[in-house]
Amino acid sequence: MNIELVAAGTKPPAWLVDGYDEYVKRLPRDWQFDLREVAVAKRSRSTNIARLKQQEGERILAAIKPNARIIALDSDGEIWSTEQLAAKMSQWRNDYPLVQLIVGGPDGLDDACLERADDVWSLSRLTFPHFIVRLMIVEQVYRAWSIVNNHPYHK
Repeated sequence: MNIELVAAGTKPPAWLVDGYDEYVKRLPRDWQFDLREVAVAKRSRSTNIARLKQQEGERILAAIKPNARIIALDSDGEIWSTEQLAAKMSQWRNDYPLVQLIVGGPDGLDDACLERADDVWSLSRLTFPHFIVRLMIVEQVYRAWSIVNNHPYHK
């Protein structure tokens, strides 16, 4: 399975990079997990947030591959259990050459990204910093892999 996380933001804290790298390393080679970082728009007090989200959204959409399954991360999305995620990933693995998970910047995803997505997934009704979401996603992908492969990690 090929998974690419397309995420806004280019300078996460080192401790998050370490955690992210640990879970990527745990995944077997046939569950390739890549990260593509997209620059966030520069913010100031007078900046139009809608315009910033649009700029970030354009960069994210430019990274989308034509035959990929697109999953947008948004707090208004559907909440899946880990078991549901594992079942979805098993299906996606059979149906798509690539799954791209898209994560917006500090202000979330632009509507154009949400409209382009095949699914909109929420990790929780809580709001998380966009860099922490990266770690949460890769851990959940690893946990889903453990369920699909009867590995004891999930227990």
